[in-house]
Amino acid sequence: MHRELPSGLAELVPDISRADAWILYLADAPQSQVDLADPTYLEFEYVRRIAHLLDAAAPAGEPLRVLHLGGGALTLPRYVAATRPGSSQLVAEADAALMDLVREHLPLGRPRPAQRRLRIRIGDAREILESAHAASFDVVISDVFAGPATPAHLTTVECATAAARALRPGGIYAVNVADGPPLRHAKEQVSTIGSVFPSCCMIAEPAVLRRRRFGNLVLAGSPRPFPEEELRRRAAADPFPARLVGGADLVRFAAGARPVTDATAQPSPVPPRGAFDPPA
Repeated sequence: MHRELPSGLAELVPDISRADAWILYLADAPQSQVDLADPTYLEFEYVRRIAHLLDAAAPAGEPLRVLHLGGGALTLPRYVAATRPGSSQLVAEADAALMDLVREHLPLGRPRPAQRRLRIRIGDAREILESAHAASFDVVISDVFAGPATPAHLTTVECATAAARALRPGGIYAVNVADGPPLRHAKEQVSTIGSVFPSCCMIAEPAVLRRRRFGNLVLAGSPRPFPEEELRRRAAADPFPARLVGGADLVRFAAGARPVTDATAQPSPVPPRGAFDPPA
């Protein structure tokens, strides 16, 4: 299924490896994967890493209040609704036509109480974040791309400060950072998040951390320490094992990088063609 959107060409392609799964492509890049029969199945490795943070945010099954900056095919909102019934979720998405496409062809199913607590607001993610009431969310997830890059105003100290204000005590701010060698952008994002949150950690594949290829690094900040050993075990057990970097190792990783502000921000690096193509 193909549809031209203001943001570019959107394609919904059946995932031939699973009977009721679909992959959303935007401008030829795989953006989301959804299994309508099993919303707990997460194909994309960086999405699994964000899910590990969600799983660690509260005891299993306990409802959460989650703000998603960036909607895509609503993969993580579906995951939260399935694993934590009764959760209250708000999705901030700038592309109304994309949300219409997703809701038409990848429906959430018969409205249940957990699904009725999922709201979608069309608008700029930063503006919606800044409009949130103080201490109103347990988790804020930022996974926003305009074309191939994250908008600059979502990569700054001011944006992280708005997320910290929106979080309840002990809440988690999780950010999908896309970068490649020499990982300058990722280092700046660690410095930026670290200037706002007392505790930070990062989860990424070893090849990305070793500057061998472009990829996704999941960065998280919180007022409280992360359960690093639990997160490390979860990341290592994934189909594509990842490393958790925290504490002094994360400080060394970001050494020399300065926090990004609204005055100095630039869009994130553009991935090279084919960087996120599935393996042959």
